[in-house]
Amino acid sequence: MRGPDERGLLPRVATFRVQLADRRGDAPPILVVRLPELERVAWRRGLRAARAVERSAAAAFSTAVQRVLRADDLVAHDAGSDVFVAALVAPTREGAPPVAVDVRSALARIAATMASVTRLEVRTGWTTLDAGLRDATTDAIVEAALERGAQERQRYAFFSSLGHELRTPLASIRGYLETLLDDRVDDATRGRFVRIAHAESMRLARLVDGMFEISLLDLTERAPSCAAGRVSDALRAAVDACAAEATERAIGVAADEPDDLWVALDGDRLTLVLVNLIGNAVKHGRRGGAVFVDVSGPAARTVRISIDDDGPGIPPDERHRVFGFGERGGTHASGAGIGLALVRLIVERAGGRVDLDPSPLGGARFVVTLPSA
Repeated sequence: MRGPDERGLLPRVATFRVQLADRRGDAPPILVVRLPELERVAWRRGLRAARAVERSAAAAFSTAVQRVLRADDLVAHDAGSDVFVAALVAPTREGAPPVAVDVRSALARIAATMASVTRLEVRTGWTTLDAGLRDATTDAIVEAALERGAQERQRYAFFSSLGHELRTPLASIRGYLETLLDDRVDDATRGRFVRIAHAESMRLARLVDGMFEISLLDLTERAPSCAAGRVSDALRAAVDACAAEATERAIGVAADEPDDLWVALDGDRLTLVLVNLIGNAVKHGRRGGAVFVDVSGPAARTVRISIDDDGPGIPPDERHRVFGFGERGGTHASGAGIGLALVRLIVERAGGRVDLDPSPLGGARFVVTLPSA
C-alpha cells in the first residue's frame, strides 16, 4: 500500500496522478470518498475545527484502506480538501483485475469507517480510468465517480421500491388464498376473498406493466393530465389489501365512504399510495388499536385524505427524513424504509403533496392533498 509517509500524511493527488500515468496500459477503478459537510464545519465552527475533522477523516481513510486494499493500490488526499481517492491497480488473489463487486465492497467498507469516525455524511462513487478519463482533470474524474455512485444508489433505491411494492399485493393474495384453504370459511366469505384476491392479482399485473413509468429518470415530471382515479374505489381496495395484517394485529380500520370524488392520479397509483399509508399506520399503530381514514373535498379544487393512527408517533426531529429512501422511524416494526418515499414521489409527481403531523389519537397523521380531477 502506497499509503501515509512517516509523518502520517497521505500522498498528494498530484503524486497519485503521476503514479497512474506510469500505468498507461491499465484502466484501474478509481474510488472517491467525499465529505461534503466539511465546508459547513469550517463555516460554523471555524477552520481549526474543520482541520481537526479532516485529520480524523484522513486517519480513518488511511486505516480503512490499509485493511481493505492491497499493498500496490494507490491512495491520495490533499490537505484542505474534502476528497479522498484510491486506485485499485493491484490484481486480486486470482490474478484478475478487480471487478465491480470488489470495488463496491471496498468502497462501502472505507465509507463506513470514515462515517463512524467523523459522524459526517459520506458520499462515494467510482469510475474506471479508461481512455475517456485518462487525460481528464482530477476534478472531472472525481465528479464522474460521484455521479456514477449517485446513479447506482438511485437504481438500487428504485428496484428496491419496485420489489417492495410488488410484495404488497403478493402478500395480500397469499393471505386470502391461505384463508380459502381453510374449509371452515363460509360461502359468502369465500366469494368475497376470491374477488379480492382476483382484484389484487390484476393490480399486481398493472403494477408490473407501469412501475417503470415512475422510475427516478422521470419522477420530476408531472403525471399525465388525463390521469384520474376514484377515491372510493382506491380506498376500498387499499383497506381490503391491508385487512389481513390489521386482523393479525387486532386493529380496526375505519374509513370514510366518500362521495363521488376523483383525483388527478390514476386508480392503481392512488391505491398504491393508500396501501402504503394505511399499511404503515397498521404496522406502527397500537396493537388492538384503530386507524382512521378521513376524506374531504373538493375544496380549492383539491381532495384531502388523512390517515391517523394511535401508535407512538414520530418525533419532530425525524419527520423531515421519514420520506427518504431507506429511512425508517424509530419504532421496532419491520420495514425497508421505501414505502413512504414512494408515496411522496408519486403524490408530488401528480402535483399534490403529503404532510406529516401529530395525530389527535397520539400517533402520526399523514395527509395527502391531490388535485381533483
